[in-house]
Amino acid sequence: MLISLENLLEELCGIEAVTNPIQVAKLSEDYAHFSPVLVPLLAGKVGNVVMRPKNESEVLRIAKACVKYKIALTVRGSGTGNYGQCTPMKGGVIIETLRLQEIKWLKPGLACVETGVKLGELDKKAQEIGWESRMVPSMFRSATVGGFIAGGSGGVGSILYGQLRDRGNLRAVRVVTLEDEPRIIELRGDDVQKVNHAYGTNGIITELEVPLAPAYAWMECIVSFTDFMTAARFGQALGNCDGIIKKMISIHADPIPSYFAALQSYIPNGAHCALVLVAESDREPFQSLVQEFKGEICYEKSAQEASKGISLIEFTWNHTTLHARAADPSLTYLQSLFLNDPKLELVQQMHEYFGDEVIMHLEFIKVNGVVIPAAIQIVRFTDSDRLNEIIAYHESQGVFIANPHTYILEDGGMKTIDYEQLNFKRMVDPYGLMNPEKMKAWKM
Repeated sequence: MLISLENLLEELCGIEAVTNPIQVAKLSEDYAHFSPVLVPLLAGKVGNVVMRPKNESEVLRIAKACVKYKIALTVRGSGTGNYGQCTPMKGGVIIETLRLQEIKWLKPGLACVETGVKLGELDKKAQEIGWESRMVPSMFRSATVGGFIAGGSGGVGSILYGQLRDRGNLRAVRVVTLEDEPRIIELRGDDVQKVNHAYGTNGIITELEVPLAPAYAWMECIVSFTDFMTAARFGQALGNCDGIIKKMISIHADPIPSYFAALQSYIPNGAHCALVLVAESDREPFQSLVQEFKGEICYEKSAQEASKGISLIEFTWNHTTLHARAADPSLTYLQSLFLNDPKLELVQQMHEYFGDEVIMHLEFIKVNGVVIPAAIQIVRFTDSDRLNEIIAYHESQGVFIANPHTYILEDGGMKTIDYEQLNFKRMVDPYGLMNPEKMKAWKM
């Protein structure tokens, strides 16, 4: 059934809409421009209209109209993803969730929020009762809770609490379906995995229950080293120190620190460094570990000082890539997991083999209870063939690559079809209208 944009807006009268082509094009993008592979693949992929619902009832109205007229629908939060998760491949309607920003309730250890609540705002409220988010992305100031769940996998805090898909890290979600008569479904317990990290391909998340963590007074430090592998082994040792409470261990090989313009006056020229968040009460044992590895604390802020201005979080995870590309737009990145490498021998092999072409950036996280380095390496891009060679070599040596140069759900970090997510999509989106072209299994 054909319908004009004018008729669609008339049907959705009363819901805020964006129709200006320049604005719609902007709201069809995320940070996929980090990838020179994705840029041409996503070029020209824009929606026809952006709808800004302010409550779940308006979401239901939009869903009903899209089903009635068989119009593609893509959901976006703040657009802080990196793989084109919110880019509409077949035009249609974009739902921007930022008006859905109510914190429904908070209690010790748990919060219930609407999908558009920003993680930074949730933390401010949670800290009033002594709690905070378990993990946040480096874009925590602007990223939404729903967007993080739909498009993220982990972040600052993963050294303590693992990944978003680990049991317990998401308690419940409410989703709107795109059936002939759209409905609201609440998923709890392990059923949340049906929509967790699914790019919004099989349900419009409107509300979530997320666990909280005790809010420690986090001091921020930069530790400089003259040797990268010493910095890396310090990161592994700190991660393994169960008696030192930490939230972030981010290791950067030279020349990455030189890309951090705001930190230049603190980090020695040519140094490799560790950016860390450690509980202020553990300052003494932390300093002892720094001394053991012959590091030098070149930057230190108390928790009170760190609560003002820019946080070190904003130089880690994919903010590292952001700063690197600000200095040199030709740079891109990889995402890797060094599993079963407790002595960091594989890390050292990759560091030495690629040298300055693939510059090491490690984020220590916990996987199945074991501390490992996840890498978000900075890559000097030449062409797609060479990038594929770099990926292939890593994989041949046993490094797991979560490919950031694809918008396909299964081809990134999953590497396999999630039949639970596919079967849920078949039920709640029988016409395949939700974020089309992102779930490869749908066409198989």
